[in-house]
Amino acid sequence: MAIPDFQSLMLPLLRMLAGGREYSVQETVDLLALQYQLTEEEKSQLLPSGRSPIFYNRIAWAKAHLKRAGLIERPRRGYYKISEIGEKVLESSPAVINLRFLKQFPEYVAIREREEPSGESQQDSTIFADQLETPEELIEDGAREIRRNLAEEILQRIKGCSPAFFERLVVELLVKMGYGGTRQDAGRAIGRSGDEGIDGVIHEDRLGLDVIYLQAKRWESVVGRPEIQKFVGALQGQRAKKGVFITTSDFTKEAVEYVRNIDNKVVLINGTLLANLMMDHNVGVSLAATYEIKKIDSDYFLEE
Repeated sequence: MAIPDFQSLMLPLLRMLAGGREYSVQETVDLLALQYQLTEEEKSQLLPSGRSPIFYNRIAWAKAHLKRAGLIERPRRGYYKISEIGEKVLESSPAVINLRFLKQFPEYVAIREREEPSGESQQDSTIFADQLETPEELIEDGAREIRRNLAEEILQRIKGCSPAFFERLVVELLVKMGYGGTRQDAGRAIGRSGDEGIDGVIHEDRLGLDVIYLQAKRWESVVGRPEIQKFVGALQGQRAKKGVFITTSDFTKEAVEYVRNIDNKVVLINGTLLANLMMDHNVGVSLAATYEIKKIDSDYFLEE
């Protein structure tokens, strides 16, 4: 079953808390997961950042909005219970509880007005009420979209550059990733192949304990199995057991499967992965903006 959005969790959460008993954070997660018949894999599915489970995050935001409206309370650290207002809401048998529903409570409206920038339009408020993603999900979805667009732009720029520039780019990326020793060492180890690409041998580490054979092709067409077979054969001539094949395009399914079934360790880097490695290691990109997301430091508020 799909993980429910945080607004869909509000009414089931409030119903679960009915009766006045205090529930721990973990209890609410486990009971709601049981209600929605979520698998362990679904329960542990993480946000793209890998910092928090999606289901846990959505329950947390459902609690936050219900608490703002005064429907639930936090009697002590890590525990929640329904409030008198929450009990009265359940007595009215609401069909749904969502952000639109919560706007009937003055406490909730007052908090929203303090948080929203002055001059927000009614349309903006409606869009917020219809939003199903949590703030973390919105931020991470936006960041992924920006990253995808940047990757496309990086590849377009690479394809428009000269072979000499492509060579320098690959060398710089490998050095930033910890290969080839210094940039000067890596530059001497690599030479042009004459077919819109480069090839050569680089050190696996700064001590030169092992060598890696490299080919990088600035191609538009996909790289097939025959090209990879030639590459693997060239490893022997370079006394290398490991190889890296980089292309600005992609590899065929047959080429990928071939690499999986050989003794040599060969890594295939297509255009998308190349662009992502450049972003990860700050090659050809610069920092545009930084946003800090902070959370409460619970230990700070503990009194001895």
